[in-house]
Amino acid sequence: MTEIRLVRDYPHPVAKVWRALTDPELLALWSMRPEGFSLEIGARFKFFGEANRHWRGFVECEILEVEPLSRLVYSWVGDEGGKKQIVSYDLEARGQSTRLTVVHRGFEGISGFLLAKLVMGPGWKKMLDGDFRTVLDHTDPSGALPANSKLKPKY
Repeated sequence: MTEIRLVRDYPHPVAKVWRALTDPELLALWSMRPEGFSLEIGARFKFFGEANRHWRGFVECEILEVEPLSRLVYSWVGDEGGKKQIVSYDLEARGQSTRLTVVHRGFEGISGFLLAKLVMGPGWKKMLDGDFRTVLDHTDPSGALPANSKLKPKY
């Protein structure tokens, strides 16, 4: 089974990084548009993006673990009848900075390997190194967007 594992260090406190991972308004700025997102174990939600001929345009998820300011885990089903995958975020304080480890696992077979290496892996890298970093850099110390923010949801 193939997994994507990315480790990033951000010069922001854990609370700010946690908020960017868990606030639906901020999630929509760097990831996909969440609907029904809540931090309750068992909560089901969807991420919406742009459908294309290879993808239906949304991901079905369920919150599996929440340790505030430390760990978030949810299931991920990207295709109708697709196998359940798992996405986890682990945060570690490093002074005033945060180490974020993202693991997306459950890619099976050669098609899963190719999806992880050619599509999903580069997608996660682009989000974490681009839009996620931008959100962190443009929010106040608590992680809130300023009223005059020019950041817009991706979808």
